[in-house]
Amino acid sequence: MNKIGKFSIIHAILLVMTFIGLKNHVTILPPILEQAKRDGWASVIIAAVFIFPLLLLMIYIQKGTNQMPLKDWLREKLGRVGSSIILYTVVVYLFLLAAFTMHETILWISDTFLDATPQLILLTIYIIVCFLLVSTNIQTIVMVNVLVLFVVVILGFYVAFVNLQVKDFSLLRPFFEHGYSPIFKAAVYPASGLIEITLLLFIQQHLKKSFKWFHIVIMIVILSWLTMGPLIGAITEFGPEEAAKHRYPAYEEWGLVSIGRFIEHMDFLSIYQWLTGTFIRVGLLLFIAADILNIAGKRKRIWTYMVPPFFIINLILFLLDDTFFLH
Repeated sequence: MNKIGKFSIIHAILLVMTFIGLKNHVTILPPILEQAKRDGWASVIIAAVFIFPLLLLMIYIQKGTNQMPLKDWLREKLGRVGSSIILYTVVVYLFLLAAFTMHETILWISDTFLDATPQLILLTIYIIVCFLLVSTNIQTIVMVNVLVLFVVVILGFYVAFVNLQVKDFSLLRPFFEHGYSPIFKAAVYPASGLIEITLLLFIQQHLKKSFKWFHIVIMIVILSWLTMGPLIGAITEFGPEEAAKHRYPAYEEWGLVSIGRFIEHMDFLSIYQWLTGTFIRVGLLLFIAADILNIAGKRKRIWTYMVPPFFIINLILFLLDDTFFLH
């Protein structure tokens, strides 16, 4: 078993940018646009304000547990049975989060650039790749994330600035044209991503230092910005009604990228962004699950006990109708 090293708060923030950023930057945009239309940006702000006090509990928990493994602390406080119920529930939740991300990614791949490739083959290959990451250690995941995130950020700024030529910011007005109710209802979607920051508590023993309140603020601001960027981009580029009809608004924005008259069709660059985001998100979620199950770093046990159930969950999701799955 490899020695599991420790990582800094900065690396934790970078992990959050990738494994939660994929969800807030891509997958939750359609429901926000469908619910709040042009006022979707306001729902992101509301979610950030309301979720901040809840995330401050992370600091209280870290101090209360003295940054020891949360699974061990729960076992001390609740006993073996009580802690097992909570921990196994969290493991199932992590499996479902990872499976939903995997399914959404495979559907996107099939709908965009590999429509003739059987989804089962895509699923098998991607699960193998993700579990190669899961079977390493947290230090490896952190280092891989730094490398891939650097390019992802550059591409994000690239598409934002290049598309300034086609953005019409007047489409953001009038503000609150449908009242405040849709905005508050849509806030649940960005909040569902922000609350995932608490998952870092399950790997707090790998952190060099504990979180401070301003670390939480930084993560919330970054994730809110990652959500509002493509959200406002979709509204100003397509209009609120048309943007709400798109299944993948962030990807559609890449379809507008062009440099001059002769350089266009650069949406292939978004493939790297989405696939690396899924790679890190699924890998980290399943690593946390492996750590809770006390098999982190034990490659044979990971491939024996985690791969089959994860594969089966994904197969079940593929039996669902796409519209029903999205709903």
